[in-house]
Amino acid sequence: MNSTAKIDTAVSSLTLTATASTLVCCAIPIGLVAIGMGATVAAATSAFPVLIALSQQKAYLFAGSGLLLGVSACLQYRPGRACPVDPVLAERCRRARSWNRRVLIGSTLIWSVGFFSAYLALPLRLALGG
Repeated sequence: MNSTAKIDTAVSSLTLTATASTLVCCAIPIGLVAIGMGATVAAATSAFPVLIALSQQKAYLFAGSGLLLGVSACLQYRPGRACPVDPVLAERCRRARSWNRRVLIGSTLIWSVGFFSAYLALPLRLALGG
């Protein structure tokens, strides 16, 4: 694997981890409370106090993971990318690109769910009279 592919894979992995943290901080606790499992959230935050710190810094968390999504997308779709001529390396390159694209799409979906839960769900509910 060449250095460009290693960088792409590392950024994709970091992006997936960062966007998953938006679910842990915001979407999952809000969803659990919404379905009446507030005690589960209380137990989780007492067992893992880092959840409270994550939720208190959610603006930075979303900004950082959104920035990583942008960098990952730029790396994935930049012009002039080419795989090696060697058939074995070319196949590995295509496979890595395919997985990186899947990770980027999955990370974007995860980030979107977290963003909706953290910033849009309550204002929409209040606007609709709920």
